[in-house]
Amino acid sequence: MANANAPFGLRPVGTMSGNPFSGALRQYSVAAGDGTAIFIGDPVKAAGTSQIINGQVFKDVVQAATGDVIEGVVVGVLADTRDSLIYRAASTQRILLVNDDPNAIFEIQQGTGGTPLTANDVGLNANFAVGSGSTYTGLSGVTLNNVGEATTNTLDLKIVGMVNRADNDPGSSVSSGSDASRFLVRINRHRYVDQLAGV
Repeated sequence: MANANAPFGLRPVGTMSGNPFSGALRQYSVAAGDGTAIFIGDPVKAAGTSQIINGQVFKDVVQAATGDVIEGVVVGVLADTRDSLIYRAASTQRILLVNDDPNAIFEIQQGTGGTPLTANDVGLNANFAVGSGSTYTGLSGVTLNNVGEATTNTLDLKIVGMVNRADNDPGSSVSSGSDASRFLVRINRHRYVDQLAGV
């Protein structure tokens, strides 16, 4: 069965130690002056500023792009009112819930524009590609870029495995991939860890 092409960004599923994702998060802010919408599953980077909101200090982040040093991944947006959007709309001040654990493992769908990644690509590094998030589901459009994967230590993500689940078709062999399949990755260019080359 073909894989569904339904990007959701980066979804935390566990840690490198083998523990499941515990839900531990940190709160960050996004300034109202930032004109880019941020969705659940988007990687974010430090903005270099902070805000005081209701007497508390919050470090500012913005949506990350390929090549940026990543602070973490958005897993939720705090509601301001009962009518708040589930994502952070452009040019609005919101507080984000971010998984900034450098040892976190994330599930991500590979893109459909290049040559499908295979099981033999586990261990390599690759970039992510920013896509349009969904204002309906609130989910990110970020995918794993299947063009340019290599051992290069400056690429965004490290591929640590494939998702072994009935709804993920890995392809017909370890050397042939399937479009829109899902992989497990950790952030390679993380704010709180040294960058390591792939194997």
